[in-house]
Amino acid sequence: MARVPDLMQAALAQAKGEPLELVQVSTPRPGAGEVLVRVAASAVNPLDTKILAGLGDHARQPLPAILGMDMAGVVAAVGKDTTAFREGDAVYGMAGGVGGHPGSLAQFIAADARLLAHKPTNLTMREAAAVPLVFITAWEGLVDRAAVRAGQRVLVQGGAGGVGQMALQIASARGARTFGAGSPSARAAIERLGARFVDKAEAPAEVVARETGGEGFDIIFDTAGGASLDAAFLMVRRFGHVVSALGWGAHALAPLSFRAASYSGVFTLLPLLTGEGRTHHGEILAEAATLAEAGELAPALDPRRFTLGTVNDAYRAIETGAARGKLVVDLSEETGS
Repeated sequence: MARVPDLMQAALAQAKGEPLELVQVSTPRPGAGEVLVRVAASAVNPLDTKILAGLGDHARQPLPAILGMDMAGVVAAVGKDTTAFREGDAVYGMAGGVGGHPGSLAQFIAADARLLAHKPTNLTMREAAAVPLVFITAWEGLVDRAAVRAGQRVLVQGGAGGVGQMALQIASARGARTFGAGSPSARAAIERLGARFVDKAEAPAEVVARETGGEGFDIIFDTAGGASLDAAFLMVRRFGHVVSALGWGAHALAPLSFRAASYSGVFTLLPLLTGEGRTHHGEILAEAATLAEAGELAPALDPRRFTLGTVNDAYRAIETGAARGKLVVDLSEETGS
């Protein structure tokens, strides 16, 4: 293994609203239960830009800080009492960037080994880095909360988004009949995943009548909140389940109650914020690797390439809605492997 340098490059968020700054900082050392990962690729998520803009209080990430939650890389050193990984292992995970933990927009990250899994062998570093946050969110909603199973009708609202695409692939892999709601421009992305496209502007009653014979959907995974979540309460079947990863707004629960249906919220950051449930995040990513290696899971990446020096361009692409797939920052020349 290459020697771990004393200093590393990182993109530092100095203050709210200011561009990230390329700096040199001390390289972290892994503590007990941690591994030091040489980061090959770091994905950019909308929450990262919200934290920088001062709009992500729920992420509990005071500035200055190194942002970035998702990463893939190679274990460079192993801390005390860490047995799950060895130096040289290719790993991936959602390992920092919130809760006061330094993130993945740096050459190295000291990560809790429980949050990591071995990288899927058939995904590049860039592809693997794009998976953790969105896959964990989708898995917690569909599998942990709603127990999706074969034969069910599953509607994903925002089916062309990062979480939505993962949710459609998980539901399909488990034998469910998948439907993805979005704008007409999202149709190709939704149908590429084998799901039936639903125009989000269509009246809920019309969707239910045409797609389910008036019964409603067994599971609805909402990724947008607001009016989208209200529509979900009108489209779920009796005794069905609505899951939302973004439950903002005020909502009338009567439509849900009249169907004797249930609702679950998903807050993927909790293990990083509280320390509770970290082992399960690693387990979920091991499931993702199994699906990916079976050809049942593939992330959609924006083709543009970014580095630590151009990461502000990636942030602007997120803020302006210009991203077409997950944006990934390259931190080494090995991201295609």
